[in-house]
Amino acid sequence: MVIKNKDKQKNNNVVKSSSKLSAFLEQTGLHKKDFAQMVGVTLSYVYNLIDDTIPFSTRSATLERIAVVMDIKPEEFAEYRIPQEPIVIDDTIEFLRKKQNDLGLSTVQFLKSFPRKKRIEIVDIMRGALPIPLDWNELKVIGNVLQISNKELYPYWENRLKEVMSVAGMNLRENKMLIDKMFNCAEKQILSQNE
Repeated sequence: MVIKNKDKQKNNNVVKSSSKLSAFLEQTGLHKKDFAQMVGVTLSYVYNLIDDTIPFSTRSATLERIAVVMDIKPEEFAEYRIPQEPIVIDDTIEFLRKKQNDLGLSTVQFLKSFPRKKRIEIVDIMRGALPIPLDWNELKVIGNVLQISNKELYPYWENRLKEVMSVAGMNLRENKMLIDKMFNCAEKQILSQNE
């Protein structure tokens, strides 16, 4: 008898999360196909989630992606279990989110600014699963969408490159003069580009 009550409670959680997703899609007018691409699942999977044909996902990555697209915390889903290792949202992601909020862009509007195949990567960046791009031009595409000047964006790119150098084994302190010259040159080049 206790098992049945737990099953019933579990089914209520499934309905609740499915209803939440269904309401979001209806409210935003986001096509289920676009949503599926942003989250990295199939269209039939989205239909099955909404129709309660299958249990709502318990996979952390999927729930975190869904939460990012819906502009909510993954903990709002009963099925979400906080990962053992914390996700670190760095200063760059916080900066990008602030710019997004300053522009009054919902996450869906923000994501629709990118080609369909790029959207899941942006979702993973925004949830802290991927670092910002190393390639300046790729990062600048994000900056353009959020109307961030090269001058504002450059320090975040430089810090990202320094992280990579450090992880790769370069002693940043011992090579300070070389690194400073290299980044001074890069900064001049980037800041001289047209916005």
